[in-house]
Amino acid sequence: MSILVYLEQSEGNIKKSSLEAVSYAKAFSEKAGGTVTAVALGTISQDILAAVGSAGAEKVLHIADDQLSEGTVQAHARAVASAFEKEGAKTLVLAKSSLGDAVAARLAVILNAGLVSNVVELPDIASGFKVRRSIYTGKAFADTSLLTENKILSVKKNAVDLRVDGGEATVESFEVALTEEDFRVKIKATDKMSGDVLLTEADIVVSGGRGMKGPEHWHLLEDLSKSLGAALGCSKPVSDLGWRPHHEHVGQTGIKVSPSLYIAVGISGAIQHLAGVNGSRVIVVINNDPEAPFFKAADYGIVGDAFDVLPKLTEAIKAIK
Repeated sequence: MSILVYLEQSEGNIKKSSLEAVSYAKAFSEKAGGTVTAVALGTISQDILAAVGSAGAEKVLHIADDQLSEGTVQAHARAVASAFEKEGAKTLVLAKSSLGDAVAARLAVILNAGLVSNVVELPDIASGFKVRRSIYTGKAFADTSLLTENKILSVKKNAVDLRVDGGEATVESFEVALTEEDFRVKIKATDKMSGDVLLTEADIVVSGGRGMKGPEHWHLLEDLSKSLGAALGCSKPVSDLGWRPHHEHVGQTGIKVSPSLYIAVGISGAIQHLAGVNGSRVIVVINNDPEAPFFKAADYGIVGDAFDVLPKLTEAIKAIK
């Protein structure tokens, strides 16, 4: 059995969430048997493609059409469907993302496949094919049975550890006959988030709330994030007040994140914010209010003044490094 993994790229680099999807597929193949093949679209170097093998892929199919470097959904779906049929695959794995969701939905129609999103565990194949997925913004789980021959699994970030113990993957060129119809939707402009580390791909996120008392104090969070190699985020009130740009807003109506470590500073923990961060593996809360609701969701909490705690924490991290 061949398992195909759809890789997303950004400026020629494979996204970490897609490499996690490769590791998920590898773990599943070790359980169910079969091989793992990834499909990459657009302009990507051979070295980067071969390195996908470290996450668990034996082979990478490269469709090098430069038009596919952009996330044109219909074209991506057609290209991945062609790779799926070429490999004789029965299962497609991809990372859950805005692009991945759109591509997966179209592939489900093209391939007549059952689709499960927000997958958090390997399938249970003891009797049938059952998959556990996260629902209600991570507050509950649902076990879903797939009865179709072809299956699509959209994996939630951090559902599986990223493997780095594999060898180089074999890279094969693959051509797909795409038409103008596949590119009838044009991407005219893309507004990208700024910063050394992007929120959507960050393994560590540091966020600040109104407890920081103003944008002039944000340098304390910037120093901490730089010492950790983290991305910066903020609560909705902070972005509404104009202290920070809206693309840093983390929460149910902003960007949903699932880092390994989420540090919330001066954020009370409204349910809308929690809905955007409860996929984090570890949550650390720093707040001077011991009754702040966020402490109930935290793995670790520090009750104290952020203006005292942050400099000491940053210096301690620098000393360890």
